[in-house]
Amino acid sequence: MSERIPVAVIAATGSVGQRFVQLLDGHPWFEVVALTGSERRLGQTYGQTCRWVLDEPMPVWARDMPIVPSTPEAANAPLVFSALPSKYATEIEARFARAGVVVCTNAGAYRRDPTVPILLPEVNPDHLDLLPAQRTEHGWPGLIVTNPNCTSAGMTIALKALDQAFGVRRVLAVSMQALSGAGYPGVASLDILDNVIPYIGGEEEKVEWEPRKMLGTVREGRLELAEVRLSVHANRVAVRDGHTVCLSVECEQETGPEQAAAVLAAYQPPAAARGLPSTPDPVILLHPGEDRPQPRLDRLTGGGMTTVVGRLRRDPLFHLKMVVLSHNTIRGAAGGSIYNAELLQKQGWLIPH
Repeated sequence: MSERIPVAVIAATGSVGQRFVQLLDGHPWFEVVALTGSERRLGQTYGQTCRWVLDEPMPVWARDMPIVPSTPEAANAPLVFSALPSKYATEIEARFARAGVVVCTNAGAYRRDPTVPILLPEVNPDHLDLLPAQRTEHGWPGLIVTNPNCTSAGMTIALKALDQAFGVRRVLAVSMQALSGAGYPGVASLDILDNVIPYIGGEEEKVEWEPRKMLGTVREGRLELAEVRLSVHANRVAVRDGHTVCLSVECEQETGPEQAAAVLAAYQPPAAARGLPSTPDPVILLHPGEDRPQPRLDRLTGGGMTTVVGRLRRDPLFHLKMVVLSHNTIRGAAGGSIYNAELLQKQGWLIPH
């Protein structure tokens, strides 16, 4: 691209907002022109008010950028990346869409809206066909596209490959979710040290429903949920980054580990999602190690965008069982939203500024 598209990061000081800032540093298509925050942060620079929690240093360009209000006028960009908490996202993101802005959001406020895609470019780029109905239904000239819950992302990519080849009927999933998924400051140290917390509010319900939407079919501008049934257990564990999910999968067709391994290793994104700056390479890495994937060793595979699958074997109750690892704040959050925006640009949905 000859000129980069101006973008803003909404709620830029939180942990996901910081990941947006980090991943957009030097992006070939997008240039950050505004960082927004809460009223108490206005008038301060990003470097003054942001407690940076990532390992890599804060980008120099961001350090002196002033924090502005979360309004279309202050952001002044045709594309925004939202790291808002869901309780604020409903109103604020709609305000941007009404102003003609494209919103790529990590928040869950609009995931249940039948006209808002939960987009994984490796899985369902055709769900952008919902966007005309979204504009008609809501009456806004902009649009909202959301990425999935950070646990749903990696497991749905693996399920897509299996569903495409064999049909997926039932799934049992047990998640071991990293601390960064709870934001900052997140879970108290005395609660998580020497412990596993077998409850994350609302998480199991999200992960039991979202893959059905992402694996669903769009016909004549309407979405039909996939028939797959999921049962999910969600657990918080003392890992910094990287969500691990143990999956048992029952397929429509009889299959075994060897056939599934070939399908997973060969999986490619649909043509529309190939060749973008954030396209994972590979989309799925099938790890041969008997004790892999492990978050500390494998979460940054493909720059954190690759889904890593290991321990693929026969399940005595279903057909297959495996372990799936994905980076929750990169593929499952900020990186996923950036990938969505790249797909929107390639498909001609970004509105000139």
